[in-house]
Amino acid sequence: MLGAARPAAAKRRAFREALGSGRLLRFPGAFNALSALLVEELGFDGVYVSGAVVAASLGLPDIGLTSMTEVASFAQQITRVTELPALVDADTGFGEPMNVARTVQELEDRGAAGCHIEDQVMPKRCGHLDGKSVVGVAEMSKRLRAAVEARRDADFVVCARTDARAIEGLDAAIDRAKSYVDAGADMIFAEALQDESEFAAFRREIDVPILANMTEFGKTPLLSAETLESLGVNLVIYPVTLLRLAMGAVEAGLREIAAKGNQLGVVEKMQTRARLYELLDYEAYNRFDGEIFNFRVPSKGADDGR
Repeated sequence: MLGAARPAAAKRRAFREALGSGRLLRFPGAFNALSALLVEELGFDGVYVSGAVVAASLGLPDIGLTSMTEVASFAQQITRVTELPALVDADTGFGEPMNVARTVQELEDRGAAGCHIEDQVMPKRCGHLDGKSVVGVAEMSKRLRAAVEARRDADFVVCARTDARAIEGLDAAIDRAKSYVDAGADMIFAEALQDESEFAAFRREIDVPILANMTEFGKTPLLSAETLESLGVNLVIYPVTLLRLAMGAVEAGLREIAAKGNQLGVVEKMQTRARLYELLDYEAYNRFDGEIFNFRVPSKGADDGR
């Protein structure tokens, strides 16, 4: 009720331990706090906070227009409600190494379990768009060292993302990843890999956990959890999947109302009122103070359950 009971430090410790377990962790991207509650209820391992989702929620493209404060505030909405660890997309760290350091501390303060920082030139762009540029290895290493030095909780996971595969090739991306591990990265996120063999190559060469991005309509094929686990991947994110599903349904509903004048044709596709109340745990609020929260929660089968 009201928020997560599990302290942020406990979430971070659990995340770091799970990364070392050898099993694949699955982190869907939440587009708001309510969707994060559903991610938790359905048994996933953690929640991902996507920079693309933050930007889209503000009506902006994912081209480096969002600020550190906007991303941190969005992340806090997620971490406040869920017992799961949250991994946050921190783009390039929002500036020079000192800015990266502040970003890490802000995300710690907002309850995040970790973040990833990428080696793109600022302003960055979506990792599956063409025309990207990357900074030199030395500059990215400075970003990572700043992040590692700035964290106050040693369990906060600093993940290094490299976008070099699409620019410099696979071997160069692997070499960069090795340098990033030397700079202190706890995990490697290789963006826009093209097939299973490339994930296998990273696994052979990198001795820290690796992350796979299963985003739709991108350069990487959508591999199953079983396949990713067999390749030795430690964590998979589905960054924009939930937002795309939700917006597809929203558009279909709006078209129905525009064409027919009411929503009767899509009511059966909606989450019912009873299910929403269940997800939000209205009953717990009712039990907490019956004098204030004195509403009646409809049953699932009730006629007014929508």
